[in-house]
Amino acid sequence: MQLFPCPFCGPRDEREFHYGGEAGNLRPDGLDISPDRWADYLHMRANPKGATKEIWVHTTCGEFFAMERDTVVHTVSGSTTLSEAEPRS
Repeated sequence: MQLFPCPFCGPRDEREFHYGGEAGNLRPDGLDISPDRWADYLHMRANPKGATKEIWVHTTCGEFFAMERDTVVHTVSGSTTLSEAEPRS
């Protein structure tokens, strides 16, 4: 069993979480989007080996958050709320 750090509830069993997708895969805006761009959004992923940032949901509290983890050794380096994860201007 692995513990995932929910920024709202603290460390919890990994079975309480559901993968939401890679961070930064923003939905295209507008009705005139090309079929190729829409297909890229739906199906193309970076799938990095090593450090990555992903969106997860803690199914117990229902909150979405960003988690940084290593896909090779399965270590989690941290998690932040989505408002903290957004770049500030």
